[in-house]
Amino acid sequence: MIKSPPFTRRTFLAASAATALVGCTGRTSLAASTPDKPAPVIDGLSFLPDNLEEIRQAGLTAMICDVSKVEEVRDPDGTPRYQRNFGVNDEALDKALERIAGSDAIFVARRGSDIGSKPGCAAFLQFQSCETIGDDLRRISYFHKKGLRALQLTHHNNNLFAGGAIETEHSGLTELGRAGLAEMNRVGLLPDVAHGSVPTILETAEASQSPIIYSHGACRAIVDHPRCITDEGIRAIASRGGVIGIFMMSFWLTNEPVPDISHLIAHIRHVVNVGGIDAVAIANDFPMSGQQHLRKLDNDNREGVKQYLGWWRAMRKLGIPGYEKDPEHVVIPELNNLARMATIRKALVDDGFGQSDIARIMGGNWQRVLTDVLG
Repeated sequence: MIKSPPFTRRTFLAASAATALVGCTGRTSLAASTPDKPAPVIDGLSFLPDNLEEIRQAGLTAMICDVSKVEEVRDPDGTPRYQRNFGVNDEALDKALERIAGSDAIFVARRGSDIGSKPGCAAFLQFQSCETIGDDLRRISYFHKKGLRALQLTHHNNNLFAGGAIETEHSGLTELGRAGLAEMNRVGLLPDVAHGSVPTILETAEASQSPIIYSHGACRAIVDHPRCITDEGIRAIASRGGVIGIFMMSFWLTNEPVPDISHLIAHIRHVVNVGGIDAVAIANDFPMSGQQHLRKLDNDNREGVKQYLGWWRAMRKLGIPGYEKDPEHVVIPELNNLARMATIRKALVDDGFGQSDIARIMGGNWQRVLTDVLG
């Protein structure tokens, strides 16, 4: 197979210019909308809800859908870690495919061009860690053939592929990780560096033959925490045509005691200022209808945050930066529901974003990168 050249800023800008030229001939760009074809609304990271009708209620055109299953394991000292191993997640993928096949609210998307091709939400299935691959790179093709379309290199901690963000010492891609990334590029899996360390993000952006994504997270320039992406990381991803998804976890969106939607908008603005309007999008990282424990508490953050304090303090005990102070909240109340995308759209209008930019943020940028990588 002939290897494609790296997707650089130069080729990205050339592609953007070509898209603009096509627009001049009367065709619409991926982010454009018409009365007959509204701009896409795409969630960069969520999960299959128990009631698949919630996807329709959320108004999603497409979503990157994590179908992996987490197993909690504990170190000898009791420190919790969360793993996604092969056997459990091979079965989890099969179950997700079966559930989706029985619904008209959602369908499995295999190419970016599947978005809007038929009724229902286009689901791009994802695993949040290469732990499912282990040291057997044949599994990348195996999962791709089943329908997987995005693969996150690591989740918090180091694994055989790459260094995670929640470690006392940071490392990047391993030799196996570089080989695995090359195989992802070959078969057509979208590489995701969310939860990765700074070296993992930068080295993956440099090594990948396709654009990469940071599917869900926030900006370290606003909240100084290793789970948040640095400006250098934003530029590395953006310069190669990738996308950064801003998510809903409020303790990584603001250090203020009371979170609101302006804090989410601030992170979107920051990515635009650092990486450009084509680099930013929306993600969730909670269940479709919101963080369920907080919903039961009527979004009482002071009570709901207690659910996270055990893990947070365990990380502090390990000496991991960013965990020195307990968080005060978990969710932005007005976004912890199925109407979040409509609420975000209104907030972007109120903040002065133009309609073309809003179309990119709400889904056009996800659609572009999914089409660039998956076809």
